[in-house]
Amino acid sequence: MPDRGFALVPGLTIALLIGPIAAGLIGTLLPAVGYLRPGGGGTFSLAPWQVLFAEPGIARAAWLSVKTGLLSTMGALLGCFLLIAGWQGTRVFSALERLLSPLLSVPHAAAALGLAFLIAPSGWLARLTSPWLTGWERPLDLLIIGDPGGWALIAGLLAKELPFLMLMALAALPQINSAARMEVAQTMGYGRTRGWALTVLPALYGQLRLPVYAVLAYAMSNVDVAIVLGPSTPPPLSIFILRWMTDPDLALRGPAAAAALLQLALVVGAIGAWRILEIAVARIGHVAVATGARGAGLPDYAARGVGLAVSALAALAIFGGIASQIAWSFAGRWRFPEALPSSFGLRSWDRHGPAALDTTLLTLCLAALAALLALILVLGCLEAEHRRGRSLGQLGLLVLYLPLILPQIAFLPGLQILLLQLGAGMGFWPVLLAHMVFVLPYMFLALAGPFRAWDTRYATLAHAMGAGREGVLWRLRLPMLLAPILTAFAVGMAVSVGQYLPTLLASGGRITTLTTEAIALSSGGDRRAIGVWTLALTAAAWLPFAAALLLPRLVFRNRTGLRHD
Repeated sequence: MPDRGFALVPGLTIALLIGPIAAGLIGTLLPAVGYLRPGGGGTFSLAPWQVLFAEPGIARAAWLSVKTGLLSTMGALLGCFLLIAGWQGTRVFSALERLLSPLLSVPHAAAALGLAFLIAPSGWLARLTSPWLTGWERPLDLLIIGDPGGWALIAGLLAKELPFLMLMALAALPQINSAARMEVAQTMGYGRTRGWALTVLPALYGQLRLPVYAVLAYAMSNVDVAIVLGPSTPPPLSIFILRWMTDPDLALRGPAAAAALLQLALVVGAIGAWRILEIAVARIGHVAVATGARGAGLPDYAARGVGLAVSALAALAIFGGIASQIAWSFAGRWRFPEALPSSFGLRSWDRHGPAALDTTLLTLCLAALAALLALILVLGCLEAEHRRGRSLGQLGLLVLYLPLILPQIAFLPGLQILLLQLGAGMGFWPVLLAHMVFVLPYMFLALAGPFRAWDTRYATLAHAMGAGREGVLWRLRLPMLLAPILTAFAVGMAVSVGQYLPTLLASGGRITTLTTEAIALSSGGDRRAIGVWTLALTAAAWLPFAAALLLPRLVFRNRTGLRHD
């Protein structure tokens, strides 16, 4: 592709990211003010807002969204910081790092269902501790899953978002020379945690701000985790919106659009409040430096213990949930309070396996196509950036994070309404486009670092030997970056596999993926069926990562340095 061709790719990518979002926001705004709604014609009205605020429990639903979002994000961020501050460079940290990394690829729906399997009154934790510890012969009548306070939802979000924040932090640490900063702090007698908070955290947080905002926005507006673990009377605001959007009564599209705008306003307000909190914490840090307290001894040990405990619990919650799903999928008879089934078999797999296999193939095809198209755009953007000699600025980074920071529930319903008004058919291609909006940013973030870090002296040598720019790209740079490219491709596929709301709304319910099917089964209570479908979902997300690990080892079996181990 000539230079002019590469120059067009960034514009095309921005249009792909901004276009559906802008169309979706317009499609949300117009029905919210009475336009484009059935029977509303071409007139504006505040009737949707009147219906919204007259709905019983709407204030409680909005409060639940804010509460679960803020508490889960704070918990995940605090656990991430305390773990890195207290344990980075130790064997424990290396073990936890290896343990937490695969958790990132576990889809939110699978993680939420796994946690539900663990902490339900008849879940595995109760079975493992009964009756010898608890004395329970029957499951207690406790509302743990779907508790009115949303604590199960907060725990699920914390467990799933902590690995994401930790990996983002680990990617940023080498850029700020954290080891040298810690060495200076410890030389001056500071404890590990306090020294890290005063010397590393201020530089690190600037790199993490946008990922933290993305986590906050997702935690406030998620649908899939909230359906499984969240309360139902009233549910979080995002569930209200989804119920109205999928209701056969088209008159509810207007209140749903108004609620989506309310959700967007809550997220923007929460990010603003978070920014104020950042400033307050920074001022507290200045005061802490002035006091000269070293924070060594017991406070340091306590902080390290909290960080280790939170991270270990997050890992155990996800892996324990997967183990519980495996047990249920092969379980025969399993009465409470038996810790394990009295028999194992393949009955559940015989019953649900064929349908799960068909859906798995469709899910993987959709994910592979979305990841492939996104990969072409990402590579084109990075090559254009390289040829122009200009990296992505803050504005470009903000555009990249826009699909992650804006709540899906705020613009996807609008996109659905707009497509319906335009007569666009629901089906595979709108779903593919919706998936790409979310796949592309993650793939860019995964591939940008290795692509930019490639040693350009190889290109200089190749040019000296007569190779042109195209030859350097296709015959040198891309083969040498095979491992990071495959990893980014796996990240993109995992993101696509885990998409629930884009699949549901963009397809109009006509496309069934593993995620939509697992969420649909969650209300039925058939744990054996849920176990089969969630294991297929987790396997579909992990399969590309396994390929990304194995293929470079096969291709570069005689070239260790090119494996990027």
